[in-house]
Amino acid sequence: MTLLRALALLMLLGAPALADDYPTRPITLVVPFAAGGNSDVIARVVSDEMGRILGKRIVIENVGGAGGSTALSRVAHAAPDGYTLVIGNSGTNAASYTIYPSLTFKPDAFMPIAIVAKSFGVLAIKKALPVATLSAFVDYARQNPGKVTLGHAGVGSSNYLICKSFVHAAKVDVILVSYRGAGPALTDLVGGQIDGVCDAASSVSPAILDGKAKGLAVASSTRLPTLPDVPTSAEAGLPEFEVQGWNALFAPAGTPESIIARLNAVARQAVASENVRKRFAELSAVAPDESEMSVDYLRSFVPKEIAKFKTLLDAK
Repeated sequence: MTLLRALALLMLLGAPALADDYPTRPITLVVPFAAGGNSDVIARVVSDEMGRILGKRIVIENVGGAGGSTALSRVAHAAPDGYTLVIGNSGTNAASYTIYPSLTFKPDAFMPIAIVAKSFGVLAIKKALPVATLSAFVDYARQNPGKVTLGHAGVGSSNYLICKSFVHAAKVDVILVSYRGAGPALTDLVGGQIDGVCDAASSVSPAILDGKAKGLAVASSTRLPTLPDVPTSAEAGLPEFEVQGWNALFAPAGTPESIIARLNAVARQAVASENVRKRFAELSAVAPDESEMSVDYLRSFVPKEIAKFKTLLDAK
């Protein structure tokens, strides 16, 4: 037996034991944006419960830049041992391949674990802007072409896609301002440095409810219980503006299937827990259906999202 074959056999024999013992130390969950945004909030809620179930802490590491691509690149090249994971979304793991054609990683650089949350896009504006409805804001933007500023979590992020969907639906000429995450964009909105933000309800809702920003529309077919006074895009006169986001966990390619299965089972248990369901309700986030949480579902879902956003972005 050659040395190479002997090493391969040892690795094969050791894989089940690795899965049985996993995890033996803290796990790092990389969030591709600054703290405070939708991905960060969802990651913390889900990872806290997963860590409790696993009996090992899951440490959040915020790595912003390039619409999440900086973080994805790091995880793509991390050791496939189950100790470095990433939370991705429609921007980082789908639209980015069209927006950034020279990425140092491909979709097959990641192994799917599970979708853990779904969210809804919201368009919110600063208090001082002299409009109060979506239609009035669209009119204002058309009367001031190239002057209205909308912040998002970086080109390639899910928030960027919310902005692009709004611009496409409203046919307005606005300036899209990139940040390293939704948190910094929201801070500038509240401070009056930008006119509005495209964000997920889970991160922008507190500012709207506290009267620090004006919510113009939820990009959904139904109103959100946590934002009862914010109309749907259809109610506000722009039915084409409808965007549903998602957050999912991924591991580097080559991570043992047994570890992926373990993480999937724990993610399911965490999302089904009363603690997570309660926090999701408070955050205007939605738990995925049981059928949407399988590894196979996410594996087939991502290519469809890549194709969908390629069509959307190529049409701009």
